[in-house]
Amino acid sequence: MSGIQDKVILITGASSGIGDATAQMLAGRGGHVVLGARRTDRLEKLVNEIRDAGGVAHFRALDVTRLDDVQAFTSFALETHGRIDVVVNNAGVMPLSKLEELKVDEWNRMIDVNIRGVLHGIAAGLPVMKKQGHGQFVNLSSIGGHTVYPTSAVYSATKFAVIAISEGLRQENDNIRVTIISPGVTESELADSISDEGAREAMKEFRRLAIPPEAIARAIAFAIEQPEGVDVNEIIVRPTASAY
Repeated sequence: MSGIQDKVILITGASSGIGDATAQMLAGRGGHVVLGARRTDRLEKLVNEIRDAGGVAHFRALDVTRLDDVQAFTSFALETHGRIDVVVNNAGVMPLSKLEELKVDEWNRMIDVNIRGVLHGIAAGLPVMKKQGHGQFVNLSSIGGHTVYPTSAVYSATKFAVIAISEGLRQENDNIRVTIISPGVTESELADSISDEGAREAMKEFRRLAIPPEAIARAIAFAIEQPEGVDVNEIIVRPTASAY
């Protein structure tokens, strides 16, 4: 039996990239996935594919920047399955630019999605897990949460924050597992949000070595499938040929 079998797993940002790949992998290993994102047409297609393959999946529209929306997403999972075993806080955006470009709206968007989105996932899921006496948060940081590059100052700041929040959550709870996943350059739609031309061109070059999102999904699955007494605290996954 897989350590993922029958676990109820919520995934934010599940409509593409790492979220999509993770949903498919965990459902394929017997997890009951509840998927959230803004693009419900993609979620519906993904859920149908999972069900056609014999898996268990549900979806709900989700904007992680709104606490009430995340709470409703969590309530939907509880009503559907009766418990929550894992919350994967995956939703993120990455509109890179130099600070001198003063793209304040994009800075705020990163803060809202990458930091508040994770905090909202914790705020909605933690009371449920405390009441259950068990649970796990898998929070997506980045290699940008370990170092800073030109154009990544604000993005990296948000991903450093995810690591700090996750470590605090881990230390405060002895019966809830907390895992940080820090992907290196990975195939996804994150770069599509880059409006700055220079940063966009630099990212195209950087992404030549990108690994598939399934590589990150495997790391997430590894952390989830461990025995309850084992907490995999952090995994960094990079392309082999990448120096960063």
